[in-house]
Amino acid sequence: EIYSLHVDCKVTSRFAHTVITSRIVNRANESREATFEVELPKTAFITNFSMSIDGAVYPGIIKEKAAAQNEYDTAVSQGQSAGLVKITGRKLEQFHVSVSIAAASKVTFELTYEELLKRQLGKYELLIKVRPKQLVKHFQIDVHIFEPQGIHFLEAEGTFMTNELTEALTKVQNETKAHILFKPTIDQQKKNSELDETLLNGDFVVRYDVKREATAGDIQIVNGYFVHYFAPQEMPVFPKNVIFVIDRSGSMAGRKIEQTMDALLKILQDLRPEDHFNFITFSNKVVEWKSSLLPATEENVASAAALVQTLTARGGTDISGALLAAVSVLEKAEGLPERSVSMIVLLTDGQPTSGERNVEVIQENVQKAINGKYALFCLGFGFDVSYKFLEKMALSNGGIARRIYENADAALQLQGFYQEVATPILMQIEMQYPENSIEGLTKNNFKLFFEGSEIIVSGKISNELDLLPVEIKAQSHTSDLTLKEEANVKEKEQVFRNQRYIFGNFIERLWAYLTIQQLLEKAISAQEEDQKALEAQALDLSLRYSFVTPLTSMVVTKPSDQQQKELANKPTEAG
Repeated sequence: EIYSLHVDCKVTSRFAHTVITSRIVNRANESREATFEVELPKTAFITNFSMSIDGAVYPGIIKEKAAAQNEYDTAVSQGQSAGLVKITGRKLEQFHVSVSIAAASKVTFELTYEELLKRQLGKYELLIKVRPKQLVKHFQIDVHIFEPQGIHFLEAEGTFMTNELTEALTKVQNETKAHILFKPTIDQQKKNSELDETLLNGDFVVRYDVKREATAGDIQIVNGYFVHYFAPQEMPVFPKNVIFVIDRSGSMAGRKIEQTMDALLKILQDLRPEDHFNFITFSNKVVEWKSSLLPATEENVASAAALVQTLTARGGTDISGALLAAVSVLEKAEGLPERSVSMIVLLTDGQPTSGERNVEVIQENVQKAINGKYALFCLGFGFDVSYKFLEKMALSNGGIARRIYENADAALQLQGFYQEVATPILMQIEMQYPENSIEGLTKNNFKLFFEGSEIIVSGKISNELDLLPVEIKAQSHTSDLTLKEEANVKEKEQVFRNQRYIFGNFIERLWAYLTIQQLLEKAISAQEEDQKALEAQALDLSLRYSFVTPLTSMVVTKPSDQQQKELANKPTEAG
């Protein structure tokens, strides 16, 4: 029985540090399996795990993947245990470990993970999956937030909330801090008074945003590491020239093509009058709806909607032909707004089966054709796509890839993705810092900035600077911008000094987290030699800061009378 379950989460300036502690007692008079099962966000890195059984502590040790695998292979006869972590859905992965404990014994499991919250559509979201599967005497979720810029709004909700459970949720906040506490009693957790079934099954979500001054962003500094957040607001939106490249091969038939139609009809409604657009549909044949881009007038949108409603799915998949056709429509386009953003959005559910089938050749030809001029976004529908191929293609061409899960909400996933990229407000953003005083600077130029998101740059201040000057150059729809700001290093360091619940080196850990994420992303589209160098750097940081990343594994050792070792690896979307 789980007699205590505590989720303790501290968010300091978007960096979230979550500790989940589960205490279990075996009330039977023989040994039983105690299971610890937690779902955590895919974007998080596990940093620590331990089990304590009757006073003996069994810690998880993070090692390089190959070394961990060797140790595991030696300890285990082949064919056992599939690892402790697996992807369980669109946003989550599951950590699952069981250990056998003697009668009347107790075990405490403790898992720690960290993530940098990403601003999307104007808010940060902290997701805590709640599924104890039983009533828990001491159940508690604590979320502490400290945002020096000030909290603009804050909401907390559970998908499983009832009136009684709402009474167990309290929220206390002032200008820069907030504490959310969810502490339901056993009675509040029950579905009804007769049955011992729990209501707690679903997502507990905290959403918030911070206050922003109209300047060159906000700089925070701790122990010589800085982080710079930049999220301009209320700027004119660039007109978009967008080509939707839609797969209608046989495998899209039925539910998928219906959901795609639903999403496209909504997306058409969201186009702005100054946008231009076109559709290309493909199976083994590539069909351009119009030979050129059309302005998004009411009439053109209506006629596109009529076309979308006639989409049928059959035939093969000529991804290469469709993408090259899209590039050529953009190349030939005339009369587009002078300052505008051109993008291609590909939606496919399969591998290339017609036309050019070699994925390397397709990647190379597409990159050559796009030549840095347009952003390519790749949406992979379901699990028959080669996600690796789509991801590499998108990242090599200034876009991103997403997997669309084949659920009831697939149309909403498609729309949600479109909303994120629908409002570009800056282009060619360069974040500049004094070259000789900063080490380990994370990515500092960005092709596009979309409203509601945020640019984050971090680095180490290498020599004794009193002032950290920053300069941001970017193009907006109406002008070229230069924004300047100076941060007083001593004053900035002071902000976090007197905060008792801040984990000391959090900006350094944020820097390491961001650097690892960016190195891994860069490695996806790099040439082989560069790839090895990027991965070596990411591995070094993963080990130094003890993160379970795709390059490291955590070895979990159990008491000597049980299967001795198990591995926790970080799954990736590309598998």
